[in-house]
Amino acid sequence: MSARTAPIVDPSDGREIPVARPKHVQRWIAGIVVLAIVAWLVWEIVANPRLEWSVVGDYLFDKRIIDGIWVTIEISILATVLGLVLGVVLAVMKLAHNPVLRWTATGYIGFFRGTPLLVQLIFWYNLAFLFPLLIVKIPFTETGVYWDTNEVMTGFTAAMLGLGLNLAAYFAETVRAGIQAVDSGQTEAAYALGMTPAKRMRVIVLPQALRIIIPPTGNEFISMLKTTSLVYVVAGHDLMTNASQIYKQNNQIIELLIVASVWYMVLTAIATVLQSRLERRFGSDAVRMVRTGGVADRLLRKQNAPSAGVMA
Repeated sequence: MSARTAPIVDPSDGREIPVARPKHVQRWIAGIVVLAIVAWLVWEIVANPRLEWSVVGDYLFDKRIIDGIWVTIEISILATVLGLVLGVVLAVMKLAHNPVLRWTATGYIGFFRGTPLLVQLIFWYNLAFLFPLLIVKIPFTETGVYWDTNEVMTGFTAAMLGLGLNLAAYFAETVRAGIQAVDSGQTEAAYALGMTPAKRMRVIVLPQALRIIIPPTGNEFISMLKTTSLVYVVAGHDLMTNASQIYKQNNQIIELLIVASVWYMVLTAIATVLQSRLERRFGSDAVRMVRTGGVADRLLRKQNAPSAGVMA
């Protein structure tokens, strides 16, 4: 029984005075109105005579749609991994004492966050107009390896590269926040152990920062699953690209968009479940490690502890 509806005891004779439960009339009216509007919108879509649900069912498990789903998952995973790895590098560069590294990282982040992702995808797909050949050779010589840019920069490659490089700019800020969340005492303890700055970052700071960074990575991956829909402009053979190719042939635009939306929702639901598990696995551990001290503190205490064979 809630405190609001619990009986009140009369202090004079100890008799319980019942309290009437409030009737939330406005709450019920608002709920009914919202349900009515939602039901009306759903009915208008479901019962629309211009919408052929049989077409949705026919293409829901079409081979081209399923192939597009796998390409969407592959692009999302590769772009997320590329963005995370490059984001860690950029975050470390932005926190470095070297001004050249800081300015380079700041310029990269500003450029990729300041230009539209769609423009970046089209740029990478049309890279051959700027560089017809991709060349790796020994400087000041003609010895090297040459690739035709049109053959290398396919729709899939352009999508993975464009999405990954763009995501790295956003991951860099997330990683930087995770690194700065590690207690400053960890740095002092690492220096007390004689560690170099590079080793301190690799052994002490980054392992603890990643425990803070990993849970938000799920949000970026979920966003990436839906952002891959932009890949259709470079014909990356993803879910949206294949769906658009089908509706250009049969003119069933809305039906194929519903098919794509259903599968995007399924992929997002699966990714959300995985993200919740990541948060349960790393969330509390990350907070506890940051608050109570981490690897460097434990190593320093172990180093300073008296050996078991020495008498006090």
